[in-house]
Amino acid sequence: MSTFGPDGARRYARSRRAGPGAGHAAGVRRTRKELRQMAQSAATPPVPRTSAQGHQARHLLALPADVVVDEVEVLAMSRFAGTRWDVVPRDLPGADLPVGRMAGPGETGLLRLTRHSTIAGPYAPHGDGFELGLPAGTATAFDVLCPRERWDDAPPAFGGDRDGLARSFPTGLPNREEERVVTWLIAAARRLGGSLRLDVAGLWDPAEAGRRGPGAGVVLTPDPGVAVDMTVYSDVWLDPQAAERVLQAVHPRMRLATEGKEYLGPPEGIADRPMYPGEPLDPELRRAIHARADDFDIAALQAPTVLDGYGLMADLGLDGWVSVEINGEEHLPLLLRDLPWASGGAVSYRVRWDPPDLVESQQEFPQPAHVVARKRAADLVARVAKALHDAVGGEVADESDFLLDPADL
Repeated sequence: MSTFGPDGARRYARSRRAGPGAGHAAGVRRTRKELRQMAQSAATPPVPRTSAQGHQARHLLALPADVVVDEVEVLAMSRFAGTRWDVVPRDLPGADLPVGRMAGPGETGLLRLTRHSTIAGPYAPHGDGFELGLPAGTATAFDVLCPRERWDDAPPAFGGDRDGLARSFPTGLPNREEERVVTWLIAAARRLGGSLRLDVAGLWDPAEAGRRGPGAGVVLTPDPGVAVDMTVYSDVWLDPQAAERVLQAVHPRMRLATEGKEYLGPPEGIADRPMYPGEPLDPELRRAIHARADDFDIAALQAPTVLDGYGLMADLGLDGWVSVEINGEEHLPLLLRDLPWASGGAVSYRVRWDPPDLVESQQEFPQPAHVVARKRAADLVARVAKALHDAVGGEVADESDFLLDPADL
């Protein structure tokens, strides 16, 4: 039950990319967004004090003024197949209502992500008689409820915590559905330039606090620069040499990563040696088995080569490497699966950055040298994705499977 339908949601999802200087689609979509902002900026109710039940976790999604409800809906549709409006916000006209209803006066919308998880809003950036503790610049807040599912053990002290989850859930990380919802919230906040306050159940509700104590209520502001990788999905297959020509125009160090070593066969005399001391295999039988294996290898080497995937790579020196992996893909982002050209799968062109220091790349607050290298690599990844899209068409997605407008790359 989307406001737009699958194709409309796909087009609208492509109209926004987080980050300074990110462009927006022109024309009708920009006008539509301005109208949404005007309606959304009207008086909205505050976040209620009581919301979560004993089996539920509660999280807050805080968004800036230039984000509208439509965009939250589309990002939800990009991750959860069952997304639908149970209660449609009054400032969201045009929504079809096979199941839900329009919100009444002073009532917010209720977007269902899954059977057990919902997101309500938009709310004003303050609570009903209390403060939310959200960052400055927050214009609207969304109240997220999902099952409270946590691991029994505290997060390990070693390893990376790029998104700050360990300090947000110090007694046990989310798992199952709560993990899926929290992972989506982080990706959505990163895409929309927003923030999160995680695990707030019990902070303002005395009854809930008495049952299990207040949640951690840690505020996270995901860095948009962390999301570097992109994927181009298309129904066009570029031959390796054609892809190399396209990408060398972007970066002269881009090379096919298909060089291998000549196969010289098994070691001399291996058929006459037992696999281990005391092997009971008859020598004649052993030689016959090796002869059959040699025949199989020779037939395989003489058969025509069927290329179902290949890669290219550029060595960036101190900035690491950028690689492009080309393969057939059956599991596509949700918003692409209903498109005619993608109904049977597609060709994926995955553009990835391999940082020089993997440990540093998983830190929530990495060193400045890593941030500089990441910025330079991200610029190249975007230019490579743009060149591939110009060559093969299709759609571009970020590493969270949210669609991007190629004009913004």
